[in-house]
Amino acid sequence: MNYDLIVIGSGPGGYVAAIRASQLGMKVAVVERESLGGICLNWGCIPTKALLKSAQVFEYINHADDYGIKVTGAKVDFDAMVSRSRDVANGMSKGINFLFRKNKIETLNGTGRLVRGKKVEVTDADGNKKEYSAKNIIVATGGRAKELPNLPIDGKKIIEYRKAMSMEKQPKKLVVVGAGAIGVEFAYFYHSIGTEVTIVEFMEQGLLPREDADVSKEMNKIYKKKGLNVLGNTSVESVDTKGRGCTVTIKNRKSGKTEEIKCDVVLSAAGVSPNTEDIGLETLGIKTDQRGLIEVDEYYQTNVPGIFAIGDVTPGAALAHTASAEGITCVEKMAGHNPEPLDYNNIPSCTYCVPEVASVGYTESAAKEAGYELKVGKFPFSASGKASAAGAKEGFVKLIFDAKYGEFLGAHMVGSNVTEMIAEVVAARKLETTGHEIIKSVHPHPTMSEAVMEAAAAAYDEVIHL
Repeated sequence: MNYDLIVIGSGPGGYVAAIRASQLGMKVAVVERESLGGICLNWGCIPTKALLKSAQVFEYINHADDYGIKVTGAKVDFDAMVSRSRDVANGMSKGINFLFRKNKIETLNGTGRLVRGKKVEVTDADGNKKEYSAKNIIVATGGRAKELPNLPIDGKKIIEYRKAMSMEKQPKKLVVVGAGAIGVEFAYFYHSIGTEVTIVEFMEQGLLPREDADVSKEMNKIYKKKGLNVLGNTSVESVDTKGRGCTVTIKNRKSGKTEEIKCDVVLSAAGVSPNTEDIGLETLGIKTDQRGLIEVDEYYQTNVPGIFAIGDVTPGAALAHTASAEGITCVEKMAGHNPEPLDYNNIPSCTYCVPEVASVGYTESAAKEAGYELKVGKFPFSASGKASAAGAKEGFVKLIFDAKYGEFLGAHMVGSNVTEMIAEVVAARKLETTGHEIIKSVHPHPTMSEAVMEAAAAAYDEVIHL
């Protein structure tokens, strides 16, 4: 069967690319070995947010007295939380199936592999193989949890994110290795429902080491206040899984001192590895880097004409919205349009713990390294009327501008609902908005978003409420 486009993988890169290609008049098929929506909809972005919402509701109930409400007898039903999360994921996957039918996209169930002649070999669950040909092929096979040498994932005592959201019972003690977004989100969830959590991070900054230094510092302070044990600049030397639980041996990278931590389960959250093995890249001579990531140009063309790659299998941040944007750009170029290449410095990053974290653009240190003279404004939510009324005074908005021309270089936020607020900054930077234009853009009162205007004003010594 001949198609204009075959997409291997139906995650947020693959399914979005397929739908946009269909809108542009292409005959499209998508190869998927599990459930439509990929990791994001089934085991990542969506079901984790369902778990985090359950944890947040439980926290609200436990702090109901703060709002003048008396509640007694609240307790966690771990199985029900997991079941709700799975129901949300299943509903989203069915939604993708609806969109595929609406856009006349064919689903090829099985594992896809590239073969010569612009063909994809699909092996179904019974081992039957069938070849399909296409004018163009997009590899969108996504990623999986990165496995560390001293942390072999066994799916029982040393687990990754998929198992972390579907465990048979809630652990009493959990060690989370890696303090990026995945590690921090799961640490928040399990701590909030009563698990004793220790976070081990290799980098000195501790929590969220890729964020602006002020964000990491604030999150370390908040998490330690919540009662989580946060260990930065620390490596995992070994994990002993003999017996009923685990014994994690860690080492402080500065002092060299080692210690042991007892726990029920260890969650490996040390990053993402691309799913680029066994998909036929070597058969076609498609170039990859030393990490196994597929090399592509600004429109996601590989070194082999007609073969493209998007999402977690390519260099760059492994984010769902990045993959979706890449997919749209890729197929629009494929269809003969002239889309603007993505600006990877204007893609937001979000962490959905409590408080939330969101950022886009340069960190303060990166902006200085790039040679900019800076104006930096910071507005704490402790000075926000809406934050006080909501009982959400933790965190701040920090904005960074170029002192010479007023260019909006970056934004870094910690606080309630900041993952929604960051979109304002992304749009403003896309439109080349300056700091003074932000200050003169009237923000509604009382809102959390006022902090963006106030932070911009702080950068220019015009802030009113500090």
